[in-house]
Amino acid sequence: MPVQWAGLAPPLLVDLRRDGGQPLRAQLERGLRDAIRSGRLPVGERLPSSRELARQLGLSRGLVQECYGQLTAEGYLTGVVGSGTRVAAGTAAVAPPEPAPTTPATPAPRIDFASGVPDLSAFPREDWVWALREACRSVAVADLDYGDPRGDPRLREVLAGYTGRVRAAVTDRDRVVVCSGFAQGAALALQTLARAGYDRIALENPGNGDPAQSVSSRAALRIGRSLHHVPVDEEGLDVDALAASGARVVVVTPAHQSPTGVVLSAERRHALVAWARDTDGFVIEDDYDSEFRYDRDPVGVLQGLAPERVFTIGTVSKSLAPTIRVGWVLTPPAFADALAEEKRLADRGTPGLDQVALALLVESGRFDRHLRRMRARYARRRAALVDALARHAPAVALTGLAAGFHAVAHLPRGVDEQHVVAEAARRGVGLYGMSAFRVDGATTPAQLVLGFGNLSDHAVAEGIATVADLLAP
Repeated sequence: MPVQWAGLAPPLLVDLRRDGGQPLRAQLERGLRDAIRSGRLPVGERLPSSRELARQLGLSRGLVQECYGQLTAEGYLTGVVGSGTRVAAGTAAVAPPEPAPTTPATPAPRIDFASGVPDLSAFPREDWVWALREACRSVAVADLDYGDPRGDPRLREVLAGYTGRVRAAVTDRDRVVVCSGFAQGAALALQTLARAGYDRIALENPGNGDPAQSVSSRAALRIGRSLHHVPVDEEGLDVDALAASGARVVVVTPAHQSPTGVVLSAERRHALVAWARDTDGFVIEDDYDSEFRYDRDPVGVLQGLAPERVFTIGTVSKSLAPTIRVGWVLTPPAFADALAEEKRLADRGTPGLDQVALALLVESGRFDRHLRRMRARYARRRAALVDALARHAPAVALTGLAAGFHAVAHLPRGVDEQHVVAEAARRGVGLYGMSAFRVDGATTPAQLVLGFGNLSDHAVAEGIATVADLLAP
């Protein structure tokens, strides 16, 4: 039955049930804990003596003393000679947060031209299941323990060969560190360089996503001593502006600049490498969707020109799916051990079975087969976008189509970018303005970043037809 004792304000009820099937001491401990956690027993409140509480509750004094001793050991109570037993400091109840004001949820677009999203429906489930099954079957018992923080040796060997063959990288497995996607890879590279004194960081402008939310910006703000934004033009990063910024580290997307889609010109590539060598600087290369090139063979990684100055980060987020959190960093020789140590401190290593599965997927040829299939699929959607705009909005020019699965639509003079985005949303079409990728949020020139990776050919055409009148001059 509930029992109340005197001398406590406010009066406290402790629910003791002798027929409840639980020891009375455990019930008393739970009752006192709950009273302290809820604030019914405030910090500093004096409890009855063990003799008095035992008398009031009809318990043995020894049982109450054991309860007080347990709660004292746990930090809920404190006992001071001459002052009795009191509620310890630091146990005050935390008021629940005020509920956030609710706003009507914005319905998801019926047709969403979000960039950076691959065709999620095309994830090769059967191949991935096969690879995971083979990984579980073949992995050695010892390899189920914590392994090398740099990653599974087999995968690192496979990645060194793959990036050398497909991306013209210059590396070996000892300079490959497996990471959990680009976000971690960038943070590890930036942290490694910052510890060596390279903490003045530059990013492309416009850059990869909302400057306030993008991975590169947030990591650079947290790690770097200073952050600079360097303009991008039709040849890619402005290397002269980079040199003038005083930065020592720059994060770039040279194969298919995100979001403008331009390819860093050969002249700029050599100029960027020269900048790194002349200033003792370093480049972090985001090689995010280079597998999907349509006009010719993919451009090789910048790392191939200066492996001692470039950290190249690759992932399977675009080639397979973002949920597969496996990526890699090709590190300059001087920083391979330091970056591996940063990885060890971060999480002791990326999930091992997923690494083995990816190695098997590449070795078996299934990965290359999937890429060939996706390259053809994205090429069809690219053609559907070009055709739909030519038919419904001929005044709109498209650029950035050489690779990947997004393009830039240049709106005619007099068309307001923000109005187009807002009105399209009301029609169930998700459009995204270039202003969201610019540091200053400028809306001129008016441009849209159109992703087509996760849309069917039909949806691409229907989406453009739905907003065609908004794109007219």
